[in-house]
Amino acid sequence: MTEQFSPPPAGKPTSYSRVTLSRIMTAVDVNLYGTVHGGVLMKFVDDVAGASAARHSGGTAVTAAIDEIVFAEPVRVGDLVHAHAQVNWTGQTSMEVGVRVVAERWDSAEDAPIVVATAYLVFVGVDVAGNPRPVRPVLPETPEDERRFREAEIRRAHRLAKRKAIQAHRGAADSSVAG
Repeated sequence: MTEQFSPPPAGKPTSYSRVTLSRIMTAVDVNLYGTVHGGVLMKFVDDVAGASAARHSGGTAVTAAIDEIVFAEPVRVGDLVHAHAQVNWTGQTSMEVGVRVVAERWDSAEDAPIVVATAYLVFVGVDVAGNPRPVRPVLPETPEDERRFREAEIRRAHRLAKRKAIQAHRGAADSSVAG
């Protein structure tokens, strides 16, 4: 019996995965300090990144890791917040999605939006049984897309090296405890 492999999915340009979600922040989003709770922004980031990953991969994609999230400026009630996402890099089954969150201040609507957060998330394409499935390659279109792709490869190498170092440390620690 010969195994039959389906051909790899055709690549898609970076622009295909771009998604923007927008919402006005309200009093239910506020923390004890009177600014929007970081968890509200984290969910917003995960939502837009998930939409981008699903669009790019052509199906279900689940969050595997939040590689980094940086809160640069507080968000206030009444701010109109936009989360912009795109797939920066793809592997066999995983994708890195970059997210930039900007806010239009309710009390200074004529000012340019300010960057309030940035994040990098890793998603894995999954089939109906929840198993990893191949995702199509991302095809960078601009020098900026190329830069993001290369930087995503660096972040991936760091994640893998960190995982390997931790596993090695745990292996050494486990053997010393057992012995």
